[in-house]
Amino acid sequence: MNKTIRIGTRDSELALWQAHTVEKKLNDLGYQTEIIAVKSQGDLILDKPLYELGITGIFTKTLDIAMINGQIDIAVHSMKDVPTALPIGIIQAAVLKRASEKDILVYKNNPDFFNSEATIATGSLRRQAQWLNRYPHHTVVDLRGNVNTRMQKLKDNDWEGAVFAEAGLERINLKPKNYIDLDWMIPAPAQGAMVIVAMENDAFSKEAAAKLNHFESEMCTHIERQFLKTLEGGCTAPIGAFAEIIGKEIRFEGLLCSLDGKDKIHIEKTAEVSDYMEFGRQCAENTLQNGGIEIMEKIRKDLQK
Repeated sequence: MNKTIRIGTRDSELALWQAHTVEKKLNDLGYQTEIIAVKSQGDLILDKPLYELGITGIFTKTLDIAMINGQIDIAVHSMKDVPTALPIGIIQAAVLKRASEKDILVYKNNPDFFNSEATIATGSLRRQAQWLNRYPHHTVVDLRGNVNTRMQKLKDNDWEGAVFAEAGLERINLKPKNYIDLDWMIPAPAQGAMVIVAMENDAFSKEAAAKLNHFESEMCTHIERQFLKTLEGGCTAPIGAFAEIIGKEIRFEGLLCSLDGKDKIHIEKTAEVSDYMEFGRQCAENTLQNGGIEIMEKIRKDLQK
């Protein structure tokens, strides 16, 4: 074990927390490690909504290039930021045990604005569409930046609240007391999960990372990401997906919304754990056949405006 595994990460506080978590786990197994932080394009361009940037891989591309160029050996990502198709030569080496998948609303003064006019901030089309579906009388504004930046923007603006992933706030002790669990909101595919990617031809790093894999989390995120991949076809859309294992069954809940939240398809299905490999695709095809094709066409037209 004389090779040092260079761990690539974005340089935000949350990304560094994730990289240090992986580093500690590898160190505990006897591996030597070094953390290399890189600024991603998604962190640098904060004045454009994510969907305008061609969201796929905006946070991961810089690290992919660093890995292909041999500057790092593995990269650690929030799995929901990772495109469903990895670059040729890069593979998913491990999914760590998942944290909370939930979205929460951090509110400013008091939480009694639901029946009145209000402004809610989020940079996510999925959160925006689900919020407008439930509260069509509210206004949703764009919110970009890392977790710390977004929390500061919430303080600086006269918005009633902003939506965050619970796991991200918990990981860096930023979760405030003034929040509400959005247990009705279906999360992003793989929300709350961390993934390690490695070069396919780097057996040493690949095998080291694989020791950190949590199979149940890998199984559930596989289903959710397969659902996303089958629905999207390369188009950014408001898609939610969550799979959980209950006994010998997998329970899946999925969602596809129009951008304005007016059209919504919600799916709930169960399958045997042994059938997990194609379960996400089957749920997506079911969604497409029940009106999803029309919603996806509408989304493509709306995004081109």
